[in-house]
Amino acid sequence: MATSPILQTRPATLRRRAPRAKQTSLTLFPQAARHGDCESGNGVSAPPPVPARSEKPIPELVGIARLAASSPRAEAKRGTEYFLLPVKSILNECHSERVPFRWTVNPYRGCEFGCHYCYARYTHEYMEIDGGDFESKIYVKKDTGPLADRDLSIEPIWGEHIAIGTATDPYQPAEKEFGATRAVLEKMALREGLSVSITTKSNQVLRDIDLLKRITERSALTIHMTVTTLRTRLARMLEPRAPRPDLRLAAVTKLRKAGISVGINAMPILPGLTDREQDLDALFRAARDAGAEWIAANVVFLMPASWRKMIGFLDAKFPKLAKQYREWFSGHGDAPEAYRQEIKERVEHLRRKYGLGSRPKKPETIRSWRSPQLALDLGDGGSGCQPQGRVGSVVGKVSPEGMMEYKGL
Repeated sequence: MATSPILQTRPATLRRRAPRAKQTSLTLFPQAARHGDCESGNGVSAPPPVPARSEKPIPELVGIARLAASSPRAEAKRGTEYFLLPVKSILNECHSERVPFRWTVNPYRGCEFGCHYCYARYTHEYMEIDGGDFESKIYVKKDTGPLADRDLSIEPIWGEHIAIGTATDPYQPAEKEFGATRAVLEKMALREGLSVSITTKSNQVLRDIDLLKRITERSALTIHMTVTTLRTRLARMLEPRAPRPDLRLAAVTKLRKAGISVGINAMPILPGLTDREQDLDALFRAARDAGAEWIAANVVFLMPASWRKMIGFLDAKFPKLAKQYREWFSGHGDAPEAYRQEIKERVEHLRRKYGLGSRPKKPETIRSWRSPQLALDLGDGGSGCQPQGRVGSVVGKVSPEGMMEYKGL
C-alpha cells in the first residue's frame, strides 16, 4: 500500500469557530412519495460564502487557505483533482459540547462520494474554495503515518476517544491511491488502550480487516457504517459515488464475523425522501440481519453550503419537495422540532422492535495502556533513550453521533 508523500515545511494554521444556526419552527411534512448521507450535522452554521480560490493571490491567504492554494496537484481522475496538503498534525482537537469526543482524524479534506446533503461541504470554504467543489477537489494530508505516530505519543489522548472520519470518508476512492487512512491505522495497531471509532459508507474498509482485528485485540474499536436507504436508485442519486447500500451491509456482516464491533448510522434521515415508516422499518430490519449491534439516526441538518447543493438537486429532481424544504429550512438549519420528535419516536420504536441498541456498548473491562520499554536511539551512534508514550486508561467506547469537522489541520 502506498504511503503519503514526504511532508514539506508546515506554516502555522488558522482556526475559526462557527456560529450556531437559528432553528426554524414550521409544520410537518405531509405524507408524500419518498424517494439517501454523510454524518448528521449539529447546530452550527457555516462562514459566509467565499470567493473562488483563484480570485485571491496566495500572499493574501492565511492558514489552511494558503496551504491549500500552494498544495501541488498529485493527479486527476474520474473528474476529480487530488492535491497533497502539508499539515502540522493528524489529530484534531475538538472544543464543542455538542460532540461526545475530544479528538478527530480526517485523512482527507473533501470527499469524492459527493453526497448532496453533506454538512461538511462548508469546510472547503475555510480553504477559500466553494463548497460545491467538495467532491472535485480532494486534499490528501501528507505524512499521515509519521504524524499519527508523533501525535499519539505526545498528545494527551489516554482516556479520550478518537473518531476517524467525522467529516470526510476515510475510505473514499482516494484511499486506494494514497493510503492515508491505513497509514494512521498502522500506527494505532502498534499501541494499546486506545478508544477509536471509524465512520464510513464504503465497503473498502474490509481491505484493512487485518489491521482492525489487531487494533481490537489491544484497544476499543467500533465501526460505524452509514446506510440511510435500501433503495439503490435513490442512494445513487443522493450519494453519486458511494458504494451501494447492499455492499455496505455485506461489509457489516463480514466485520462482525471477524469479531469487530459494528453498527449502522442512518444519518441523515431526509424529510420526504428516506423517512417513510416502511422504508425505515426495512432499513432497521436489514441492519439487524446484517449483524449490526446498534443503529444511530438523526434528521438532516443543512449548513448553508450543503443547502445550496441540496436545494439545487431537489429543484431538478423533486421540485414539489423543494418548495417544502424552502419553507422548513429557509436556507440552512434544522427541521422543525415537532418533526424531529416524531422521527425520534419512530426510531426508538424500531430499535425496540428489532433489538438494536442506540450506541456501542462499553467494553466489559477497562483496558489500561501499558508503556513499552524505552527504546534505544541508535540512529546516529548515540545512546539516548526515547519514551514511547504515556500511561492512562480508556473509559469505554463512545458513539460518534453528531460528528463535526473542526478547522484545525
